[in-house]
Amino acid sequence: MAGAKQLLELTWFNKDKALIPSEEGRYAYEWVDPKDPRYCETRALVVDEVVTGEQSPKDKDTQYSERADLDPTGDNLLILGESGDVLEALTRLPELREKYLGKIKCIYIDPPFNTAQTFANYEDNLEHSVWLTMMRDRLVHLRKLLSDDGSIWVHLDDVENHRMRVLMDEVFGSGNFVAEVVWEKTYSPRNDSKGIPAVTDTILVYAKSGGFVPNRLTRTAEMDARYSNPDNDIRGPWKVADPTASGSSTHQGMVYAIEHPLTGELIYPSKGRHWAQGQSDVLEEMRRYSNQYGLADIHDEAKRAELCGLLPEEVRPNVQAVIIQGDKAAAHEDALEIFKAGNWPRLWLTSGGKGGLSFKTYLEGKPGKAPVSFLSYKDVGHTDTAAKEIRALFPGTSAFSTPKPERLLERVIHIATNPGDIVLDVFAGSGTTAAVAQKMGRRWVTCELVEDTFNRFARPRLEKVINGEDQGGISIQKPERVDATEEGLPEGLSPEAAQKFNSALNKVLAANPELKAEAVVKALKTATRTKNQKGVVNWRGGGGFTVAHLAPQSFDYVPELGLVTLTEAATGATLVNSVAANLNFSLTPDNRHFDGKRGSMFLKVVEGRLDKDKAEELLTHLDDSEGVTLAATELEPGVRQFARTTDKPCQIVHIPNDIFTYSVTQEGK
Repeated sequence: MAGAKQLLELTWFNKDKALIPSEEGRYAYEWVDPKDPRYCETRALVVDEVVTGEQSPKDKDTQYSERADLDPTGDNLLILGESGDVLEALTRLPELREKYLGKIKCIYIDPPFNTAQTFANYEDNLEHSVWLTMMRDRLVHLRKLLSDDGSIWVHLDDVENHRMRVLMDEVFGSGNFVAEVVWEKTYSPRNDSKGIPAVTDTILVYAKSGGFVPNRLTRTAEMDARYSNPDNDIRGPWKVADPTASGSSTHQGMVYAIEHPLTGELIYPSKGRHWAQGQSDVLEEMRRYSNQYGLADIHDEAKRAELCGLLPEEVRPNVQAVIIQGDKAAAHEDALEIFKAGNWPRLWLTSGGKGGLSFKTYLEGKPGKAPVSFLSYKDVGHTDTAAKEIRALFPGTSAFSTPKPERLLERVIHIATNPGDIVLDVFAGSGTTAAVAQKMGRRWVTCELVEDTFNRFARPRLEKVINGEDQGGISIQKPERVDATEEGLPEGLSPEAAQKFNSALNKVLAANPELKAEAVVKALKTATRTKNQKGVVNWRGGGGFTVAHLAPQSFDYVPELGLVTLTEAATGATLVNSVAANLNFSLTPDNRHFDGKRGSMFLKVVEGRLDKDKAEELLTHLDDSEGVTLAATELEPGVRQFARTTDKPCQIVHIPNDIFTYSVTQEGK
């Protein structure tokens, strides 16, 4: 758990117990003691094949986004297996632990909602206490995998959301709560629904630590429409900003007079405020109006004291004003010429030059839009959008009851990661998370429990993605409404707003056709003309992924007898891999004598009888600083005693009786 004990904790039936699958390939579990070998066993990962695709070349007649130029990732992993066992492998197998532990940037999971619904390709009919234990055990592993600057996004409906919030407080710490994001999943609730129909889902967002910094969203046309360039400023579009800031009494050196270049008026910040720019910067800006500007003490302590809320004797002395020195008339002529010419200084003159001073803030370099906790279906899609995406990929098949649109995952992954980062989803379903991550240049790991879902949806979908056959979802950017006028849209009017105006105007004209001939109507339509920009291609295929599955279970357990046994599958490579995994050894397939290595310690798995001669022969292949763990299914009497007499470290392990005795010190449990 994360840090100190929480003031509020969630309790449930059998919270101190663990769960193991009771039926392969289904969400069915039974309670066991956390020390039960069936729960403690780490199952190895078996690689089936590596699937690769080719990135298609660019077409000169097609517009592409920057994302289309990203190198497609190939270091990805698709696993068939139960999520708990997969997480066990990722956190404990040395080869995977080194690669993924503490290195996952974003975890998105859409776990079974526990709604007692059974879908054609998915089940979530878990009783509350079972569901909570299942999620608790997985969250503990997920936290280990998350990087210090990473975040986890847990997608739920309103059945378990309130319990999950408390559970995540326990695992991640309440101080690492980031947001409760609400997704508007439908645009048209059923009128025949009983009670109050649910139109939203919840996504709980937690950080691993304070290192998580969400990325901003891409700026919108509406945001950019607030900027204009009436003076043809060479620095580009700008908008008005307040040239002052609060805190005059603590920033007395920034409370001073600025002489207006046209009127000669002395301009001060309002009471309680100070100039936001440093005085040297202000002087430089005013010298753009006239090089006769300089600094001088005008002995205005009483005025500055009033603005700072202080007595005259308390105000800082000798704070100089920015004033015109020399020929004021000539300076005024200089300033007037500058004002008429355009490209005004950053401190510009309001009201046609007769008002006060204001400040320009430029569009260039402005950050994008800050993400918010409400995701509208207009921005990220809804369940109908997702269903259409699945049907387009798999015509004639029944889609999931609650699919997620690609734009929703695009938003999550954009906020939480950068290209090259790793995204993890241990409830793959149709593979949406991995598909979107691939299209966004991220690396990914995902797994799916149900073999039918894996073979019918997840794997074929991801193959379509890397082969460039998936041109739906976020593959092509939604066409954008753009300006189609000759003179440019009116200041502050976005293309979307112009389109809405034109649409409303057309409705008026449809009811009053005689108005169409009016000159003012024609002028309005011309001034607000827009068009749809052609869709921009984001994805050209390419990259790849490794397909793997969990090795069969090698160990069984009879609780009544306290007896650990081997399963029928525990033979050959399966046995070797399993023993290595559970004893925390990395496999060494190129070593002729040993099966694994951990530091200076080697591993040899003997399927059969280990006697003194075999042990002695294996010791001859070691250097002076090396040792060996010999694990065998049968031990000759006296071989343990022999191991104690050798001049090199030699540990004897009986399979299966000793496996979990020797593995209890492993990381991950």
